[in-house]
Amino acid sequence: MSGIGRVYPGPPRVEAVRDVDLTIAPGEYLSIIGPSGSGKSTLLHLLGLLDRPSHGIYLLDGVDVGTLPERRRTRVRGERIGFVFQAFHLLPHRSVLENVELAMVYLRVPRKERTARATATLERVGLGHRLDFDPITLSGGERQRVAIARALVAQPSLLLADEPTGNLDSGNAASVLDLFDELHADGLTLAVITHDDGVSARAQRRVRIVDGVMSDVAAAGVVA
Repeated sequence: MSGIGRVYPGPPRVEAVRDVDLTIAPGEYLSIIGPSGSGKSTLLHLLGLLDRPSHGIYLLDGVDVGTLPERRRTRVRGERIGFVFQAFHLLPHRSVLENVELAMVYLRVPRKERTARATATLERVGLGHRLDFDPITLSGGERQRVAIARALVAQPSLLLADEPTGNLDSGNAASVLDLFDELHADGLTLAVITHDDGVSARAQRRVRIVDGVMSDVAAAGVVA
C-alpha cells in the first residue's frame, strides 16, 4: 500500500484512513493495533478488498487491485484472501465440514475435491474429530478454529483476522494464537487487527493506527 486514504463524504466528512504506507512481506506476521474508532476496521476492509481506497495504490501479489473491476476484485478476494472475524459467522445448522466446504463453492471447486480439502484443513487446525458436529455444540475456541479452517481452505496468500480472540476466554485465545504461530511458521502471511497489546505482541511486527494515521511500534526484519 502506498499513500492509501479512505474518505467518507458524510456529512460530516470523515477521513478514516490517512495516507497509509504499508508493506506486508510474503510470510510475514503483522499486527495492526489501535483503539476503537482508530481506522482499524477501515484498513481491514481495504486490505481485504471489501472497500476501495479514495486515493493511493494497493498492490496485492504485484497486481494493482484498487483499479480492478468489481467482478475481478471479488474473484481475487475469494482466491487470495482469507478472513477470520470475532463473531465466527458459522452456519449453525450445517456441519463443521459443510461450513468449511462452502468456502469453495463459489470458486467452482469440484465436490469431491471440496470434501478432501476441507477434511485436510480441519485436521490441520486440530478438528479432524469434529467433522460431523454442528458448530453450536463446539466451544468458542473450536468454533474459531472452524472459522480459521474455512479461511484457509481456499489456500489464500493473505490471512486477515479481525479481533480473532475477542469472544474467547484466555485459554481458548492462547490456543488460537498458538495456531497462528504455527501457520506463520508454515509460511502463511498474516495480518491481525486488534486492540489487545497481548495479542499484538505475538506478531513478528507491529504497527499502530490512531485517528487514521499509521506508525511503527516494533519491527523485526521488515519495516513498513
